[in-house]
Amino acid sequence: MKAIHVLFILLLLAAWPVVLRAQEDGDTTKAKGGQAVEELKGQVDGMNETLIEMKNTLDALKKVKISGYIQAQYQSADTAAAKSFAGGDFPANVRSRFMVRRGRLKVNYDNDLTQYVLQIDVTQNGIGIKDAYASIRDPWIRTGVFTAGIFDRPFGFEISYSSSSRETPERSRMFQTLFPGEREVGAKLELNAETGLWSTLNLKAGLFNGVLNNANENDRNKDFIGRLGIALPFEEQNLAVDGGISLYDGKVTTNSKFVYDINPASPAKAYRIDSSASNVGNSYGRVYVGGDMQVYYDLPVIGGFSLRGEYITGTQPGSSASNSFYNPGATVTPIYLRKMAGWYVNLVQNVGVQNQFIAKYDVYDPNTDLDGSQIGAPGTSHTAGDVKFSTLGLGWIYHWDANVKFVLYYDMVRNEKVNAAASGALAPFRADLRDDVMTVRMQYKF
Repeated sequence: MKAIHVLFILLLLAAWPVVLRAQEDGDTTKAKGGQAVEELKGQVDGMNETLIEMKNTLDALKKVKISGYIQAQYQSADTAAAKSFAGGDFPANVRSRFMVRRGRLKVNYDNDLTQYVLQIDVTQNGIGIKDAYASIRDPWIRTGVFTAGIFDRPFGFEISYSSSSRETPERSRMFQTLFPGEREVGAKLELNAETGLWSTLNLKAGLFNGVLNNANENDRNKDFIGRLGIALPFEEQNLAVDGGISLYDGKVTTNSKFVYDINPASPAKAYRIDSSASNVGNSYGRVYVGGDMQVYYDLPVIGGFSLRGEYITGTQPGSSASNSFYNPGATVTPIYLRKMAGWYVNLVQNVGVQNQFIAKYDVYDPNTDLDGSQIGAPGTSHTAGDVKFSTLGLGWIYHWDANVKFVLYYDMVRNEKVNAAASGALAPFRADLRDDVMTVRMQYKF
C-alpha cells in the first residue's frame, strides 16, 4: 500500500506542471475571448456610426437634383451677314454655321420649404450665368414663395417656358426685344394655393433693377413686373385653358440731353427733338401691358394639340437705330420714345407619340404711330428702329427617345417696306430683306 501511495504522489507531482500550464492557457484563452468580444462591439458601434453618417449623406443627396441639356444645331440663312433673331446675327461673310445654341447645367437643392438654384450656360462663346437664386416657402399654408437673385422675369407665358421644352427654336421677336436674356436681378413674391378654389389662380410680382439680364444697377429706379394668371382644367372634355394679364412698370434714366418722340401734329409723323440741358439724368417710362392665353386639347386619334397666344403694347425707350432695351452705360446715347405693340400665335399638333408639327406667326411693331409708307420720308428722321417685322415659322419635331429630340424649323421673315424716298440705313428696307433662316437642331436633355 505504501508503494502505491508513493507512486500516486510521484504521478501527481509529474502531472502538476501540465495542469498549471492548462489553467494558464485557459485563462489566456478566456482573456483573449473577452478582448475579441470587446473589439467586435467596437466594430459594430463604428459600423453603426458609419451607417448613420451614410444615411445623413444620402438624405442630403436626395435633395440635390442635377439636370441639363445641350442644343447643337446647324443654320443656313438666305444671305451672308443676315440680321437674325434665330440665335443671333450671322457674322460678315457667313451664311451657314454650326453652333451650340445652349449648353445648360442646373443644380437644384430642394429642402421642401427652401430652395437653392444655380444654372450656367456653356457655349462656344464662353460661360454665363442663367439662374442664381434662393426661394423660401411659407411653412403655414404653403401658399407664398419669396425668391431673390437672378431668375425669369414674371411677365407673360413665353419668358418662363423653358427653352428645353419650347417647340420653336427661339422666343418671338417681341420678347427678345423687350426682355433680352429673359432673366433679371431682383426679388419677387409668388402666391399660389396648392388646393381649394384659389388654386386656379396664381400671382407673381416683384421689383427688379430694370437693366439687362445680368447687369448691375445703373440708376435710382426699380422696375415692377407682375402677372396674374388663371388655370382652368376641364378634365371630362380633355381640355385645359390657361391665361393671364401682365404689367411692366419701369423707368430708364437718360445720359443725353436729346430726347426724341413722334410729333402728333406732323402729317408725316416726323420725329421732334427736345434738347434741353435739364434732360440729362431724367427718367422716362418703360411701361408694357400684356395678355396671354394657352389652350390644350386632346384630339381623338391624332393626338393632343396646344394653341398659345400673347399680345403686348406699351412704351419702349430705345436708341436711334435700335428699339431694344435702353441701357446706355458710359456711352452718351440720345433716347427715342416709341409706342410699340407685338403679338404671336403658336400652334403645336402632336402626331402620334414621337412627332410634332409646329406653326408660329409673330409680329413686332416698334412704332405704332407709323406705317411703312411714312418711314423714311424726307425730313422725318425715322430710322431702322421704326420698321415692323413679321415672322412665319414652320417646323417638325421628332422625339428619338426620352432624352433626345430633333428639330427642323424654317423662319420666313418679312419687314414692312418703307417710303420709296428712304435713304441711308433705311434704303435696304424699300424691299424685303433676305433674312430667312433654316435651323436643324439636336437636343439632349437629362
